[in-house]
Amino acid sequence: MSGHEEGRAVLADRRFSSDRRKDGFPLFNVDAETLEQLRSQPPLMVGMDGAEHAAARRPVIGEFTVKRLAALRPRIQAIVDRFVDDLLATGDRPVDLVQGLSLPVPSLVISELLGVPYTDHDFFQSCTAVAVRRTSSPQDRRRALAELRAYIDDLITRKEAEPGDDLFSRQIARQRQEGTHDHAGLVSMAFLLLTAGHETTANMISLGVIGLLTHPEQLALITADPGRTPLAVEELLRYFAIADTVAARVATEDVRIGGVSVKAGEGVIVSGLSANWDPSAFKNPAELDVERGARHHLAFGFGPHQCLGQNLARMELQIVFDTLFRRVPTLRLAVPVEDLPFKTDAVIYGAYELPVIW
Repeated sequence: MSGHEEGRAVLADRRFSSDRRKDGFPLFNVDAETLEQLRSQPPLMVGMDGAEHAAARRPVIGEFTVKRLAALRPRIQAIVDRFVDDLLATGDRPVDLVQGLSLPVPSLVISELLGVPYTDHDFFQSCTAVAVRRTSSPQDRRRALAELRAYIDDLITRKEAEPGDDLFSRQIARQRQEGTHDHAGLVSMAFLLLTAGHETTANMISLGVIGLLTHPEQLALITADPGRTPLAVEELLRYFAIADTVAARVATEDVRIGGVSVKAGEGVIVSGLSANWDPSAFKNPAELDVERGARHHLAFGFGPHQCLGQNLARMELQIVFDTLFRRVPTLRLAVPVEDLPFKTDAVIYGAYELPVIW
């Protein structure tokens, strides 16, 4: 589905299932062994439907409310300032902003929120990178995900023995109090939150910087008035739509959407980029307009599976853009934008490197 209205309709319709284990679900580059493994493991929250999904989502949604995340703002600001300090202190130029800012900021934020040792960030970043790369073989992807799941299983086991002040420890305490302790379910939840919590935001930081640097008149609007930055973040999310094929579903019964008949058992992919560039929903969609007010975009999905961490992502992006362009006002690309190595081979779009000078 490529239209904005049709995309929202699919994502909100309970006749389309998110269960990756169902026959007909559109999976990419998956062999029989991977499919068998997928069906033998507890499903991730993104692969649940209806009451099962609501029950898994309800206990953690409170961790990501605007009010609760507001308390994290000073810490996120300190993290961003730290990496911008390091950026400014370097004597070598150009500097790769992906390694110097885009990746470490969301990785450190999600590590602290979840209670994951940041010293392990190279490991979980590399596993995630293999998993989302379209050119990875099924065997390599399966091995990377198995290693990451084993790491998270051990992490949850340690927190069950010695809980701390973090999201996972609070979930363990809640389940024990309710008598619903589920180690395998906690591992699946942790797996999803860790992998989703840094890769998408990291790519949006890089792409947002590229978008603003290549549209200096738009950048000037937010540097003159940081009150415009929240709108700019929404527009950048719309403009790039980095997780274009993540919103996949399979029909559980015959459905007609946007004049198209979908039969039970057929897979559907909602194209986020096409929906976010639909001229019936966004005037002149190919233009980057930070004053557009584009909060009805589908960058975070729609319906019951709308991204759990969207408020955290918005906050991180706002802080990064405001801080970076305030403290490094002469920042510019070190190479022409067409020479940047973009992630055209990955499920989540972004840039592998972002060399900048100032």
